[in-house]
Amino acid sequence: MKWAYLKGMGLAVIVSAFFLPSYMKLEHTGNNIFYVTLNGVTVGTSAEEDVEALVRQARLQVAGESKAPVMLEAEVSVEGEEVYFGRVDTEEVIVANMAEVMKASEVETLARSYTVKINDFTVNLASSQDVLGLLNAVFDQYDTADQYGVRLVLDPFRELNVLTTQVTNQEEEQKKEEADDFHKTAGVDACLSQTDGVLESGREKEFSDYELGLISMAYGDSVEVVEAYLPPEDVTPLQEAIERVTKKQEKNKIYEVVAGDTLSQIAEDNGLAMDRLIEINPTIENESSTIRVGDEIIVTAPEPELSVVRQEQQYYEEDYDSDVIYIDNDSWYTTERVTRQEPSAGHRRVVAVVSYRNDAETGREILKEEVTMEAVPKIVERGTKTPPTYIKPISGGRLSSGFGRRNAPTKGASSYHKGIDWATPIGTAVMASCDGVVTKAGWGSGYGYVVYIDHGDGRQTRYGHLSKVLVKAGQRVSQGQKIALSGNTGRSTGPHVHFEILIGGSQVNPLNHLS
Repeated sequence: MKWAYLKGMGLAVIVSAFFLPSYMKLEHTGNNIFYVTLNGVTVGTSAEEDVEALVRQARLQVAGESKAPVMLEAEVSVEGEEVYFGRVDTEEVIVANMAEVMKASEVETLARSYTVKINDFTVNLASSQDVLGLLNAVFDQYDTADQYGVRLVLDPFRELNVLTTQVTNQEEEQKKEEADDFHKTAGVDACLSQTDGVLESGREKEFSDYELGLISMAYGDSVEVVEAYLPPEDVTPLQEAIERVTKKQEKNKIYEVVAGDTLSQIAEDNGLAMDRLIEINPTIENESSTIRVGDEIIVTAPEPELSVVRQEQQYYEEDYDSDVIYIDNDSWYTTERVTRQEPSAGHRRVVAVVSYRNDAETGREILKEEVTMEAVPKIVERGTKTPPTYIKPISGGRLSSGFGRRNAPTKGASSYHKGIDWATPIGTAVMASCDGVVTKAGWGSGYGYVVYIDHGDGRQTRYGHLSKVLVKAGQRVSQGQKIALSGNTGRSTGPHVHFEILIGGSQVNPLNHLS
């Protein structure tokens, strides 16, 4: 039976050979089947060695299934073999297998997002709608009627595609559109008649003619928006972004003292406790420290990351005081003054444009005023002569070296100190101790930058080791006028101000002459 089976098989092969459409002689042609692996995983068997086209198709398939760019690792290897019989996979099967391997080896999926930059602060949001939501939320604190909106436009001053903000007045835009439509339909005559109607009344505005409320709004900081592709974890939810941008943070600002200022008033105006004001200002020792016009004081002002500047047209009634009227008396010293008339407040009705930055008022322009009761001004007679006294040339500071004999603090320095030193940070305002004429302003060898002031009658003051001189020789200065900034120039062991008083050409102890 076995022999009969073998004979039958052989006969079948011979008969089949005659009925085949073609016959090829068996030859060695090299590798004719290729095993393809992707990232170490077998993805199929191909009859072609070049499978780069299949890799590209798989990449496109994976990318098409994602809304954002996808980073993939795709290391392909192909190993060939020569076989007489074998099975190969279709291109569709190989591409599908490659796509599955690629999905499993995604490096990182980047989400399309928008980066909002406000000064040095940045936040990433998921969409342009979120950006507009953030920007409008900043306005919503002050624009309860949604009168103003914002749109994103290309920044014309930037070469790259950077977006910036454009604030719009919704009501004005609607009126403009209606006016444009009217002009198109009614023609030039109707336009002119409308203009005549606006100008027909030449009367002065009454209080009732003013439209009160918000009249302008803008951002007080630079805003830039750029499109970016970021990992999802780097994108901030809208509500969290609003909280971060609108939350007020303490930021240091410099306030320059003006006439009439007191430390307590400066602290109150800036929402600071007196202890805090003293803490952040090294030149202020306590609440009784002297301050002078021109002094620069650090104050903190809580502000959000993105500020809003706006103007409101307001009507109010108030009591007001007239400006003080001064009568100068050239025979009196400046320390002498007498009130010749006591003041009395008046009353007035006002329409004004009030400017704000966030919640702080920054300016006020009166448009219409009606006085219902005149104020009586205060009249003061005052002296104009400077008294023959000296004042301390700086606010604060620590007395670090007295007048007279001492151990030389540094090589080359004199063992007899001709003045006194106050240790104070570089940049502290230095004032004229008494009025006079500047005789020297510049470099003074071991004293570094110096200022000499002649006060007449053989009296002179000198200020040394300065960082910056603010006056020039021949200039007349008044007592308390800022003349320089403290420093550490010349032969000096640290930041301080050196101060001398000379009478009759000889140095005297300044502490005996300061008032």
